[in-house]
Amino acid sequence: MREGGRQLRRLGLAAAFALAASAAGAQTQQFSTGQRSIACGNPAAIGDGWFTAKPESVGLGERLCGIAARLAATNANVHAVVIVRRGALVFEQYFPGYDEPWGMGGGLHQFDAQTKHDMRSLSKSVISLLVGIAIDRELIKGADEPVVKFFPNYAAVKSAGWDNITLRHLLTMSSGMQWDENLAWKDPKNDEPRLGSEADPFRYVLSKPIAAPPDAVWNYNGSGTDLLGHVIERVSGKSLNEFAREALFAPLGISDWEWMKYRNEHVASAVGLRLRPRDAAKIGQLVLSKSAWNGKQIISAKWIEQSVTPRFQAIGYFGGLFYYGQQWWMGRTLSGDGEVRWIAAQGLGGQRIIIVPEFDNNHIGPLWQPTAGPGRGRHARQFHHSLDQRQITTRLVSRETT
Repeated sequence: MREGGRQLRRLGLAAAFALAASAAGAQTQQFSTGQRSIACGNPAAIGDGWFTAKPESVGLGERLCGIAARLAATNANVHAVVIVRRGALVFEQYFPGYDEPWGMGGGLHQFDAQTKHDMRSLSKSVISLLVGIAIDRELIKGADEPVVKFFPNYAAVKSAGWDNITLRHLLTMSSGMQWDENLAWKDPKNDEPRLGSEADPFRYVLSKPIAAPPDAVWNYNGSGTDLLGHVIERVSGKSLNEFAREALFAPLGISDWEWMKYRNEHVASAVGLRLRPRDAAKIGQLVLSKSAWNGKQIISAKWIEQSVTPRFQAIGYFGGLFYYGQQWWMGRTLSGDGEVRWIAAQGLGGQRIIIVPEFDNNHIGPLWQPTAGPGRGRHARQFHHSLDQRQITTRLVSRETT
């Protein structure tokens, strides 16, 4: 879930914060009208396709106004918080903080609605959407097509067992390939750095032995996503950037974005996407609506449903509490006497797009749970709270670690 031998980046897009309505109400009493607008995160209209509304117009009122104070109290290095409800952008706040953008040195950075941010492994969820669009366009017959069909030049190097692996196995991270990216970055046994250092990373991946039958064991594996990125390029006859722009980003009104490359100049399909927070929220809205943006269908609802159907328990990640679909995460959080079910795109360091399709009341309560960082042996405090019905929340964070 990371690239490069430098200090581990803790960059994030997350829906994780705790707030108490009483504390928020007490805080807003201290603000003038102009100060309250800033504190309560009333979003600005910047012509990017979002319909904006005040939180109270969708039933949230002033309960969001204490977010900045709560984040400060927990010493969270948060870059942005964006909330969408009922199809409207109703909250956004941005904060200065330490960051290490892709290819740049670490330091203090300012963030606003126009600032792009590393998405890290949220890129994987976007690749899943692009695969779905390619299938919709009949560029790919279906997700059960064999992987090797799209890599004919590697027939001589592929390990035994690869003939049985399909695109769906890559999407669900159940190929059975021998792969370990949970080790220290400089550990020579860590496979992930090889995606950026090998002159031909596809040869490296396809030569890896198959250690388990496909569709039997879940193992977090970014190399499968990189293979999927190459499949998209092969079937479309376009670069990943060109296909993503034409098929997904342009229809969503996303014009300021980047998909970075590894040091070996191969596109980093699994981890290289950079988006503005408001644009990342459009990805969430597309999934929430199950295919459309502003009334225009972009991807089939069937593909969305398949992608967000739990297929494996994510053993070894986040305490084994989450589930995995087709490059999308699923989970649930206890709230009062019930539970909140959510869908997420997640990346190293706390990036999150959290989507909550249904919720049976309009209460936001202070609920959080500590979870383990993906495969790193580190515990990040992630505050999962009860979100209102049909709400998307994103938060950008960065933490410096060794």
